[in-house]
Amino acid sequence: MKVVIVGCGIVGAAIAYELSQIPQLEISVFDRQAPAQASTGAALGVLMAAISQKPKGNNLKMRLMGIQTYDQWIPQLEALTNRKIPYNRQGILRLCFAGEDLDRWRSLAAIRRSQGLQLELCDRADLLATYPHLSLDQVIGAVYSPCDRQVDPTALTLALVAAAERNGVAFQFNTPVVLESSSIQENSGKLYRLHTATGTINLDWLIIAAGLGSSSLTASLQQPVDIRPVLGQAVQIALENPVELPEQQPIITGNDVNLVPLGNGAYWIGATVEFSDAKTQDRATPQPSADSLEAMMHQAIALVPALKNATIIKQWSGLRPRPEGRPAPIIELLTGYSNVILASGHYRNGVLLAPATAKKVREMIQEIN
Repeated sequence: MKVVIVGCGIVGAAIAYELSQIPQLEISVFDRQAPAQASTGAALGVLMAAISQKPKGNNLKMRLMGIQTYDQWIPQLEALTNRKIPYNRQGILRLCFAGEDLDRWRSLAAIRRSQGLQLELCDRADLLATYPHLSLDQVIGAVYSPCDRQVDPTALTLALVAAAERNGVAFQFNTPVVLESSSIQENSGKLYRLHTATGTINLDWLIIAAGLGSSSLTASLQQPVDIRPVLGQAVQIALENPVELPEQQPIITGNDVNLVPLGNGAYWIGATVEFSDAKTQDRATPQPSADSLEAMMHQAIALVPALKNATIIKQWSGLRPRPEGRPAPIIELLTGYSNVILASGHYRNGVLLAPATAKKVREMIQEIN
C-alpha cells in the first residue's frame, strides 16, 4: 500500500517514522524545501504538558503522549542514527506574578497528583535558595514541573528522517507537488495520484502535513481549509561569563517568554506572538516587529539580569500555522475524500503534539483498511 506524505517538518517526519514501523506500507515524503524549515525551524521545542492549565481532556492526553513518546524515541533515535538530540529533562519552571491566583495552581497540582503527575509550588524563599540568578521583582511564587521537557526541534526532525530512511521511507526534498481534484476516483472519494516535476505518483493514502502550505493544497482539491500565519521571533544569546548561571537548569517561562538553556552560557529566548493586522483582518503574512523583539528581550532580562550583557549570536523568525475559527490541531479526513488525511494547524505546539498526531494517523489508516 502506497502512502504519500506532503510536508517534512516535525509533524510530517514523525508521521513518516511512525508509519515506517508497518512493513506493508510503501512510504514517500515530499517537501517543497529542505526538512525542518518553516515553523519547525523557528520552534524552541518547549514541551508543556503537566504544567499546561488544561486539567483534562484530549488535548492534555495528546500533550502527555508527546512527553512519554519522546522519552522513548530520543534514546532510540540517537542509537539508530548516531545523531545527538539535545533533550532537556530538567523540567519547566513557570514564574507567577503579582495578581495571579495561586489557588488555581494549587488546585491543578492536586489534579495532577490524582493523575500520577507532579507539580511543585515554590514560594519566594524557595526561589531565592534554588534560583539565585533570577530577579524576583513582582514574582510571588512559581510552579515547577519536573515531568516536562525541551528538545531541539531541528535535530529531532533530522533524526526522525534518518531513522525513517533506515526503515525504507523515500524522501524527496525541494520537490513541490500538485494535487488535482480530477484525480479522484468516481463514487469512491479516493485520490489516486499526484504530480511532481519528475512525474506522476500513484497512491493509496495521502497525508497533508504541510503546515501553512496545507491550505493551498486542500484548496486545489476544492476543500479550502483556513490556516493563518502567526509570526514568532527568537534569539540565541551567549553570556560573556558563563559561570554566572548554573549549567544544569530547567526551562524558565514567565510573561509568555521562554528561556531555554543550551549549555556553556548559551540560551534561546523566545518567542513573540505576532498576528496580521487585526483592524483590517489582513491575511497577509505578518512581518517581524522590532518593537516586539525588544519587548521580549526586556522581559527576559527582567527575569535573568545576567542576560543584560549577553551577545546575540543568532536572530530568527518563523510562521506558525493557526486554524481560523476552530481548535488546533486539525487531524481528520479531508471532506469529500476517503483517503486524504489532513494533519496540520498545530499552531504553537507542533513539536509537542507530533507523536500523538503520528499515532492518530496510523490508527486512521489501519482502521479504515
